[in-house]
Amino acid sequence: MRKFNQISLEQINKYSSNTLLGHLDIKCVEIGDDYIIATMPVDHRTHQPMGLLHGGASAALIESIGSIGSTLLIDLSKEAPVGIEINANHLGSVKEGSVRAIGKIIHAGSRTHVWQVDIFDEATDKMVCTGRLTVMIVPRA
Repeated sequence: MRKFNQISLEQINKYSSNTLLGHLDIKCVEIGDDYIIATMPVDHRTHQPMGLLHGGASAALIESIGSIGSTLLIDLSKEAPVGIEINANHLGSVKEGSVRAIGKIIHAGSRTHVWQVDIFDEATDKMVCTGRLTVMIVPRA
């Protein structure tokens, strides 16, 4: 398995500040040998009309973790990661607080990466969503 490029959590979160990640307040909080952990608040930014965590916000969190992880596995001067497929199974609901997502790389090929991401309610540690993201690694033009 390839190792992640070394970059600080502060650099990752600063790089993401003026993106969807910044708007949703998604924060990368830990990077391990083959995983990434990020958090996201459950509030007016991430609610659907019934006051629950929006499935699209969960999908955005899944894609964010996989994209960050794939970025850490490649040479950004030569390649770029692009999400090509995502799925999410919503297993429960959250009304407030925050969620924690744990993303693990399950395939790190030269042209595709596959990430498994599980999302938990931080207050109860109950899994509320599980998903998978496929990332294509494309040459930079």
